[in-house]
Amino acid sequence: MTSNRTDGSDPIELSIVIPVFNEKDNIQALIDEINSVGSKDGWKYEIIVVDDGSTDGSAQAAGSKPNVTVIRFRRNFGQTAAFDAGFHAARYKYIVTMDGDGQNDPNDIPNLIAHLNANDLDVVSGWRVDRQDTVSKHVISRGANLLRKIFLNDSIHDSGCSLKIYRRECFDSVRLYGEMHRFVPALLEMRGFSIGEIAVNHRPRRSGKTKYNAVRTIKGLADIVLLWFWRTYSVRPIHLLGGIGVLFFLISAFFGIRTLYLFVADQKLSSTLEPLLTVFSFIAGLLFLSLGILTDILIKIYYAIVPEPYYSVWEVIRNGTTERGKEHLEGFERRGHGSRPNAD
Repeated sequence: MTSNRTDGSDPIELSIVIPVFNEKDNIQALIDEINSVGSKDGWKYEIIVVDDGSTDGSAQAAGSKPNVTVIRFRRNFGQTAAFDAGFHAARYKYIVTMDGDGQNDPNDIPNLIAHLNANDLDVVSGWRVDRQDTVSKHVISRGANLLRKIFLNDSIHDSGCSLKIYRRECFDSVRLYGEMHRFVPALLEMRGFSIGEIAVNHRPRRSGKTKYNAVRTIKGLADIVLLWFWRTYSVRPIHLLGGIGVLFFLISAFFGIRTLYLFVADQKLSSTLEPLLTVFSFIAGLLFLSLGILTDILIKIYYAIVPEPYYSVWEVIRNGTTERGKEHLEGFERRGHGSRPNAD
């Protein structure tokens, strides 16, 4: 995109990442809005639409628009995978994320950029002060935000708002999975990046149905617990495991004393549960908890080392032209150690 700036300053370089799943009726209008704002402000930008297994022609609708690259997944891998693919395909200095349903307003993007640069921040998150959602979605969101504050205590009010801006270096070594896209600011704050927040416009959904449901909420709450563990105990897990071990030792000691008392009182131990509880309370709890934490650590190590992501790209559409084959998909599907496609 050619800049229309007349003040001699370099144009803002933006990669705008939009995950979509069956948003054919919304995505074209959203892209038109972005192009209008980008042309007015003189951005040098690209729009990366990640089609997360849509069946309604969303990819073709988006791919017919200018300045758009569409990354198509072979099936539905989830919004976190879509964001992750978009982040690692982005070419420009700043990365803006948006939902594909049209509820985020592209006119807020210049305010995000200004706030980021004025305060020398790494991330600025949108805050939907006046949300245009159903009552049930409001209640679920407030409950999730409360739990996020309790466990993570991050510095923003509305982690579920997809409208955010990041400096590209935020994602040089970050890999996302599960439902982690909601907690990217908290994850980056844990790594020392500076986070800010501004109020943004939130619009009613134009058409279609929301993709959020109870299952995604439960997955998100589980990811909160994992992030809490990594923030608090990632470099000193013995503090957590040792504390739990002490608790089980105390329980085991209680039942052990009970067993000894029954033995001294000459009661038949075969008719009581105390001996079994003495052993089981210590071994079973410690074993299962340790196994769960170690499994999560191994998964993180696996995704950090193996260059291939857990999602699969089918094709890439640039300016209406479909590209398939290894030579076209390599830059999007093989992220190896922070490498990216080069900007023009």
